[in-house]
Amino acid sequence: MAFIGTIFKGAVNINGKFLTVNIKNVYRSQSNTLKKLIRKAVRTEFGRTFEFNHLLKSKDLVKDFQGTVPFYDYDSIYKDWWHKCFRGEENITWPKKVKYFALSSGTSGAPSKQIPVSSDMLQSMRRAGIRHFCTLSQLKVPSSFYEKNILLLGGSTYLSQIGNVFEGDVSGILTKNMPGWVYNFYKPGKVISLERDWNIKLDQITEEAKDWDVGIIAGVPAWVHILLEKIINHYHLKHIHELWPNFMIYAHGGVTFEPYKSGFSKLLGKEVLYMETYLASEGFLAYQKKYKHNAMQLVLRNGIFYEFVPFNEENFTSDGEIRDGALVLTVEAVKEGEEYAILISTCAGAWRYLIGDTIRFFSVKDYEIIITGRTKHFLSLCGEHLSVDNMTSAISIVSGEFGIDIKEFTVAGIPYDNFFAHKWYIGSDKKIDPHDLRDRLDKVLMELNDDYATERKAALKEVFVEILPNKIFYDWQEKIGKIGGSHKFPRVLRNEQLEDWQRFAKGKNYSFTR
Repeated sequence: MAFIGTIFKGAVNINGKFLTVNIKNVYRSQSNTLKKLIRKAVRTEFGRTFEFNHLLKSKDLVKDFQGTVPFYDYDSIYKDWWHKCFRGEENITWPKKVKYFALSSGTSGAPSKQIPVSSDMLQSMRRAGIRHFCTLSQLKVPSSFYEKNILLLGGSTYLSQIGNVFEGDVSGILTKNMPGWVYNFYKPGKVISLERDWNIKLDQITEEAKDWDVGIIAGVPAWVHILLEKIINHYHLKHIHELWPNFMIYAHGGVTFEPYKSGFSKLLGKEVLYMETYLASEGFLAYQKKYKHNAMQLVLRNGIFYEFVPFNEENFTSDGEIRDGALVLTVEAVKEGEEYAILISTCAGAWRYLIGDTIRFFSVKDYEIIITGRTKHFLSLCGEHLSVDNMTSAISIVSGEFGIDIKEFTVAGIPYDNFFAHKWYIGSDKKIDPHDLRDRLDKVLMELNDDYATERKAALKEVFVEILPNKIFYDWQEKIGKIGGSHKFPRVLRNEQLEDWQRFAKGKNYSFTR
């Protein structure tokens, strides 16, 4: 099969050259994308309601679109529009009938969200995936590397049928709709990928792993780490490269990788390249184009129109809800270093949709971003403005200093003596003094965040730390039906989620620090 690798390498190198071409006028490109979306949806129920036919005649399409179509979050767009799509109705927010619905990880709340995935969106995701794959042209890998297996550790390709629609994990939907030739390289294969029980799937993959020659692995860090550890223990290996010597690239996304990096390195016999992706149920938004840094380039000219809302108190409530009249910027008006929430309008019928992630532009010139957190995954009980980016940076620092692997953590804001406190639940399989960890974590957060430092002298009276084995985090996810696939542990817990987590942790008696 050597000739196949040569053909693939040639195709990647040819297509990779086009990826180096910058878009000279990104505003015009985005305006054209919006016009195509509006033109295609003009006869939908949504398009008729907001008079898309008149918008197409506008001299300033973007401005008039923003003045006509309101903001939507998941709850509002599902209530007003998407529930009709889910019932099998046609031409609601996008032409024709939507066949697939992706169940999101639902980290902002207990229920999973049902996100429409149109045939146009499937094509958009495929194109973005191919573009990302073609970034391999930067690497001087041999032709034989393109013949190695690609292990996609995603959700089940078994999709539940409800009426005339099918729902499941977005990775399962994409895998089910892959071109036939891809299955020559894809692992774990059609049979195992159908398995819905995550633990059984990991057992099956482990049994088959000895027969594969894996070069690329893609999946959420927590689950890939568990799998590699399971394979190493099963075959009594020192590291995964004893079994898969050609494993070179790990593509990850959905959660900041930094807390997992130290643990990953212990499973490897040699260095691998880490490639970050921003593949959400709503679309393939960005991917890491350069290997010199971890920022990801926005996927432009691919059926998604972006808007950016400065993530501050003027535009968002303390609960992360976008305010009426919030300031909205298009991509040419953003600034480096500032934090934004993203609104997207897509070829799956999302319109001015608050996807829920917050980002920071690493490079405005190259449209490169870094994910900093979630609009509802931050703590600001009294003005401390503690973001997920702050949290993960602090965890990365203290884990290195204490010589421990902190794969999972979550934080809750709680009342304390008529003021407030933060309660941290930190995952570590090594016993350590929680008071020492708490003191250092608190100090690092004050160094990273001036608002936090100020409030620690005022209304944020205390910080508590409870250390738990990593297993409890995954056990709780399994208990609530969010194990494997694209599911991630929420970094901030509130309300019912927090109460359920606390009951579970107390009942299991896992704590090292009780």
